Amino acid sequence: MKREHAFIESLRGLARHPGARGLADDTAVIEFGGEALVLTHDMLVEGIHVLPQQDPADIAWKLVATNLSDLAAKGAEPVGVLLGHMLGDGDERFAQGLEEILGRYDVPLLGGDTVSGGPPRAWGLTAIGRATHRPVPSRSNARPGDGVFVTGPIGAAMIGFEALQEGTGADSSAYRRPKPRLAEGRLLAPHVSAMMDISDGLLLDAWRMGQASGVTLALESCAVPIAAPGNRRSEALRWGDDYELLFTAPANTNTALPVDAARIGSVRSDASAPLMLDGQPMPAARDLGYQH
Repeated sequence: MKREHAFIESLRGLARHPGARGLADDTAVIEFGGEALVLTHDMLVEGIHVLPQQDPADIAWKLVATNLSDLAAKGAEPVGVLLGHMLGDGDERFAQGLEEILGRYDVPLLGGDTVSGGPPRAWGLTAIGRATHRPVPSRSNARPGDGVFVTGPIGAAMIGFEALQEGTGADSSAYRRPKPRLAEGRLLAPHVSAMMDISDGLLLDAWRMGQASGVTLALESCAVPIAAPGNRRSEALRWGDDYELLFTAPANTNTALPVDAARIGSVRSDASAPLMLDGQPMPAARDLGYQH
């Protein structure tokens, strides 16, 4: 059992508030004053989520983008963010990148905290959103007979990471500055049965959706659009950081979906394995994507 999974399991007994969704989702959803607030918190660690010596402006962008992507998967509209920043070299560049992405998505900075420390350095961000549709989508409501869809190609972040790491000068923007699918999430929220963003790899996140929903997501690898050479399809399906939206919806709504999306499989009632790939059950989450 991976360390992250074991630790989360130890916390489930503390997460008694219904808004915590049993720690089985990427966000908390709290009913408040006639609204539904959506809250999420993600961290980046130097040498794990970002490369050492990476441009701090890109780190700031990615920190905000990963949190906004969680809001996108709930169809939420951002209300603001709270920043946890570890001081160090490049703080001015970090602030510049923060200003760029907050301006790009019209998100206010509401506050936060700063500390000294590192290396390695770490950064945290809490994003607050307002749900635009009820019920707020979760990863746990995929239904047998639904189609499985993805909003865009997988693998661009993998290629971008390699370009940045190797210093080839090739385009690395998909890894450095991902684009949260906020507009797509808001449009999709009324149509989906389940939805989540792809942060740790398509296969691992599909496995998680199937497990949370008590169903099997049966995927066809050749149907998944990829932004990588064809001989690297298997790697692309397991690489994270793409931040496309993975969702399920009634199969007969394919032509009525409000955004472009590729159908990559179907939901089955047989829950013997949360995920099937090309007809083969994938009973364990290991080797399907990134885990701590």
